[in-house]
Amino acid sequence: MPVSSVKPLRVAVLADSDTRWKWGALTANRISPTEFTESGESPEAADSGIRLDGFLLRGRATPTARQLEEVGVRAHSLREVTAVEFLREMSKETYDVLVLALVGGGVQAILHGLAHAWQGRTRRPVVVTGYVGVVYEKLADGLLLRHGADLVLANSRQDAERFRAVYEGVGADASSVTEVALPFLGGAPYEKKDPCTVVFAAQPSVPESRTDRAYLLDRLIRHARRHPGREVLLKLRSKPGEHTTHIEELPYQKLVRKQGLPANFRLVYGNMGEVLDEADLLVTVSSTAALESLHRRIPTVVLTDLGVREALGNHHFVGSGCLASWDQLDAGHVPTPDAEWVARQGVAPDGSYATAFDEARRRITELLATGELPPLKPYYTPVTAPGYLPGVLARHHLAPDGSPLPGAPSADKAAGPVRQIVRRAARGAYRHGVQRVAPVIRRMGEL
Repeated sequence: MPVSSVKPLRVAVLADSDTRWKWGALTANRISPTEFTESGESPEAADSGIRLDGFLLRGRATPTARQLEEVGVRAHSLREVTAVEFLREMSKETYDVLVLALVGGGVQAILHGLAHAWQGRTRRPVVVTGYVGVVYEKLADGLLLRHGADLVLANSRQDAERFRAVYEGVGADASSVTEVALPFLGGAPYEKKDPCTVVFAAQPSVPESRTDRAYLLDRLIRHARRHPGREVLLKLRSKPGEHTTHIEELPYQKLVRKQGLPANFRLVYGNMGEVLDEADLLVTVSSTAALESLHRRIPTVVLTDLGVREALGNHHFVGSGCLASWDQLDAGHVPTPDAEWVARQGVAPDGSYATAFDEARRRITELLATGELPPLKPYYTPVTAPGYLPGVLARHHLAPDGSPLPGAPSADKAAGPVRQIVRRAARGAYRHGVQRVAPVIRRMGEL
């Protein structure tokens, strides 16, 4: 059959931040059962044989146009919606696959909303969800909030084992857990460059305190001064006023203003993959960028200066061979990653990444072929979690049965100019409160 006569797979992605949009859109392309050559590069909707429609869940972290451009993932359509607006859209449109790239509570709310919206339907999309990166906190909470999707993607063998153990431990069906890998791995294997370029991958919320963030910035600047022949880059996630998956109350841009910077020190933005193209050493506290770097065989360091602690997320890298301090880096230490640990994380640079999504594609193909799928059945219900679930759903204007609450935002008409201005003002006020007012209030409370 000629390719032109094949009906493209229709895929929808609902995301609530820039990083989750990146994960959701790339995952949609990786797992869709279409024929494309797996070269290690990230496939895009434009050339992977699918029709990709993007929906951005309105909230504090809704990505800006600049953030979407930086992510570099294209879709055939992309628009901002509330949860209720999205559910109404799903009750009218017919998609083959739906990817929920949301925080756990958002996934749970949408799953219940979809179950209500699809009552009586004989056909529905295959619903997929998962995690953007390293899962180092709230394992049980986040997983049970994602239960009910047809596929719950695990980014590594280690995560797949942990996910199944949690579901089986509470008596929930664990068959949805499907091992894949991070969808944004790839890029050219590492080659040594001249001059040597050191990249510090900053994180919005790790570490959290001003003292710790100022310490890391100071050590990075001191490293640049100690090694004038190196290029030292501070890779930032967002510009002031923008939000990512996590709230950033103390942007490094603000901390760096009072610093005298050496000539070989620069602040950079942009796609992490493009920044890694220039890197000879990736340094971070616990960013997922470390896994991208390891996949490309770039020397990678997870810092121990502030301790190895669950609150920092660097405890996830115990056994990796990548833990080191700034003192060790200043002295010329280059870590050697543990091959077995790297393999368990799904980032082994041995060619296995090319088949990492085969199982997910196979399962989706089988589910699509059945024609009719059973109703969505999350673990949390008004019976199993009567004191928890209603609050999770209410945050998205949904009743305990998944139906829209009275007064929920309407999708009957597009937002007018006044409504759009109010939305932008409210979001700006929230971000100002988080980044300016809240830290002042906390400091006053410490007096």
